[in-house]
Amino acid sequence: MERQRHTEVVNAPLESCFETLVDFARYPDWFALITAADVERADPDAGLWQVRYELDATLKTITYTLAYTAKAPNRLDWRSVAGDLRAIEGSYRLVELEKGLTEATCAQGIDVGLWVPGFLRRTFENSALSQSVREFKAAAEARARAAG
Repeated sequence: MERQRHTEVVNAPLESCFETLVDFARYPDWFALITAADVERADPDAGLWQVRYELDATLKTITYTLAYTAKAPNRLDWRSVAGDLRAIEGSYRLVELEKGLTEATCAQGIDVGLWVPGFLRRTFENSALSQSVREFKAAAEARARAAG
């Protein structure tokens, strides 16, 4: 499974970025394609979550469940454990550049379970990944502004 990567500089503190990432129930508020997020299990102290998502793929609603592990406040990893897609693996790495400025890098690989020509798959995955990281950036910056 080939991984795509996208990095954005976020005008928000490292902690605010991490809090935005692990606030899974709010994903439908700021991820354009996610219509539902159900936190099935959560142990924030251990950095473990399991979340079931519904995604509007225009022609079909796609469901999938991700298991997350985190090392606050710099790292969040995930892998699929159930759903319509064969496999999803990914990670966020957060690096504080200076106070109130964070570099966020997301890397993700998706196996949809059916053959798609390589150039079409890469184009779609790159576009979807970069859009999702920009949506995360906007949500983290809004959270930081609201906090103060």
